[in-house]
Amino acid sequence: MTTNYWLVKQEPTSYSFDTLEKEGTTVWDGVHNNLALKHINSMKKGDLAFFYHSGDEKQIVGILEVTSGPYPNPKEKNKRFVVVDVKHKKRLKRPVTLAEIKKEKKIQRLGAIANIATVCNAGTKRNLGQNTSKVSSFLRQAVY
Repeated sequence: MTTNYWLVKQEPTSYSFDTLEKEGTTVWDGVHNNLALKHINSMKKGDLAFFYHSGDEKQIVGILEVTSGPYPNPKEKNKRFVVVDVKHKKRLKRPVTLAEIKKEKKIQRLGAIANIATVCNAGTKRNLGQNTSKVSSFLRQAVY
């Protein structure tokens, strides 16, 4: 099975990586953006996601693992609003800021995240694809 890599974002005053780290697991819910829902519907158990703190922080702070496929949000009447279960995987050694990401030529060449600010501000989850060697080599300094 091939692992996909995603970017998920959250305002840390609403739900932070610290909270996920303490709780261990959570349901990734509350998403109503059509593009974000499309991406959530593509998530599979075992996929990994970079957790991006939006708002004032604007930085990737950790990695989470998707532990379920998408399913209808039990808190919503409309079945098109789906969720996935996730668990804490790893905190980055140091956060990777949006400014650093924008400067990184390897990431700029990836069409999937060419405009990461727009992706995050729109509330979307972005699939970074199956070949993430460019992303991985850039983030390795922060992860390991």
